[in-house]
Amino acid sequence: MLRHIRVLAIVTAAAVTVAGCFGGSVREPASAARTFTYAYNLNIVTEWDPATSYSNEIIAMQNIYESLTRYDAATQKVKPLLATKWTSSGDGTTWTFTLRDGVTFHTGAKLTSTLAKKAIERTMKMEGGAAYIWSPVEKIETPDPRTLVFRLKHAAPMDFIAASDYGAYIYDTAAPGGGSLADHLAKGHDTGSGPYTVGTWNKGQEVELRLQQYKAYWAGWAGAHYTQVEYRVVPEVTTAWQQLRSGDVSFVARLNPQLFAQAKSIKELKTQSTPSFQNLIAFFNTASGPLTDPKVRKAVQAAIDYDGLVSALKGSAVPAEGIVPKGLTGHAPGLARHRDTAAATRLLNEAGYGPGKKALTLDLTYAQGDDNQQTFVTLLSSALKQLNVTLQAKPMQWDAQWSRGKSNDPDERQDIFVMYWFPDYPDAYSWFLNLFRSADPVAFNLTYLDDPKIDGLIDKLPQTTAMDRAAASRSYESLQRTLLVDQAVAAPLYVQQYQRAYQAEIDGYTDNPAYPNVVFVHNLRPTG
Repeated sequence: MLRHIRVLAIVTAAAVTVAGCFGGSVREPASAARTFTYAYNLNIVTEWDPATSYSNEIIAMQNIYESLTRYDAATQKVKPLLATKWTSSGDGTTWTFTLRDGVTFHTGAKLTSTLAKKAIERTMKMEGGAAYIWSPVEKIETPDPRTLVFRLKHAAPMDFIAASDYGAYIYDTAAPGGGSLADHLAKGHDTGSGPYTVGTWNKGQEVELRLQQYKAYWAGWAGAHYTQVEYRVVPEVTTAWQQLRSGDVSFVARLNPQLFAQAKSIKELKTQSTPSFQNLIAFFNTASGPLTDPKVRKAVQAAIDYDGLVSALKGSAVPAEGIVPKGLTGHAPGLARHRDTAAATRLLNEAGYGPGKKALTLDLTYAQGDDNQQTFVTLLSSALKQLNVTLQAKPMQWDAQWSRGKSNDPDERQDIFVMYWFPDYPDAYSWFLNLFRSADPVAFNLTYLDDPKIDGLIDKLPQTTAMDRAAASRSYESLQRTLLVDQAVAAPLYVQQYQRAYQAEIDGYTDNPAYPNVVFVHNLRPTG
């Protein structure tokens, strides 16, 4: 396989060279037009179980599995999916969903309220991934095969929760032929109801995953559709660009600003730029190492050139204003940060480091192949060097970076962990529950913060949001000031502006930031 990748890279580079000389590009043959090929810079699958999936595999899983509802970011409304309609009681504690008729799972089983209940209860019981979204649920009732009733402990927006990008999947809980569902899924099989099912999974290879058409899909296949989906791991953005230009891939999720600008001028390509709910955050290790000192954390915060970073990204990012992106409850414009070298110098000196004092070395990890993160690392390295601080930055594939961050040995962990985050449903709660609430074992709380008072404030957020949005907004802002200003446990760097490039023969693509990096392939229409 390694030889195949090398040959492919050489052929692709040659094809791009020819295209550059003559102003055209090499097109894929018409016979391949029914395969949609998605190039991503990180490994695709870290978890196959829809109950506990909580990482990059979302880009495939959302084409394999479905939820009761789906959020439409363009209209800011929840729309039907496996449920055709729903109602709630006046106090928001009882929700009734009517299920779609004629839906089958890839196992052959028919969707009923009983099977939907089993899926949700299994997800809740496993307590992994985004299972917390169902925490308001006290019990689920199934008065008939098409009706699903949620009785809640307290008011909650179940139509939004049921549209979550993780944890809301409805799936068959029975493995075909019996046996363990977990074992069945771990081998790269699925029990979803979506338009595509798993064909082949080649862990660790460039072409990591292929999906194939589920012919019995409830929405049908009338008209032109892609019948296969291929996901490729292409860490280097220049390689992804070459493969896009040659027609070897259909879609690239992220290019650097220079290549995106070039893509906009090429007639064989289409581009799309969309505001997102996804931000890049630098998490400071509060439990071990030099960043246990709040003064050092505040110094690093102050040394970051936030404005310079956004400027360098040339349209692919907008300034961060606190932890919560604009458009969600809890957004706090007053928390925008700017570089303050004088403050950084003073704080470091007070901690015994910085110019004229002891040298300091900090260890940082970030995503391999992400040019935006690389730009941040370059700017931060330069800024810290002037302050007598050496930044040892290591690009890593996500599973390796995350494994190191979760290490049981504090000495193995990094000082600074750079990572994107986005909400599980259109609400700010997931940032706080996942990133800043204490957890044992460590998951995504990569500041390693363990503060019972903050935990208590976070736990009150969902009910406050359901009952009083204005009060919730004030709570979110206050909590952000505690985390970012008083304790300086993290530094929100920017909010991403999604910039996609894809083949011009693709019609029907609309970016939905509520499902980050997902292309709903069944919605596309190949015209080539």
